[in-house]
Amino acid sequence: MDRMFRVLAFWTGIFTVMFYVGDMQKTALLFLVQTAFFLTVSYLKLSERMYMYLFGAYCTVFMIGFTWYSEFILIPGFH
Repeated sequence: MDRMFRVLAFWTGIFTVMFYVGDMQKTALLFLVQTAFFLTVSYLKLSERMYMYLFGAYCTVFMIGFTWYSEFILIPGFH
């Protein structure tokens, strides 16, 4: 399970680079933090159950943040 978190760190790292190259610094910073989180957690040698709990907590925080952003920050139809 620790390898799966390294895979997540790899892909969030790729997104970090792509957002930075695309001149989206705030988004790149957000993905850099996620990359650091996934990489740090992957080397903690936790049990598989704990990795699943952490991933569930990550998904919950993501959904709360995404819902809050889309409800209160996003302006529909704004380019």
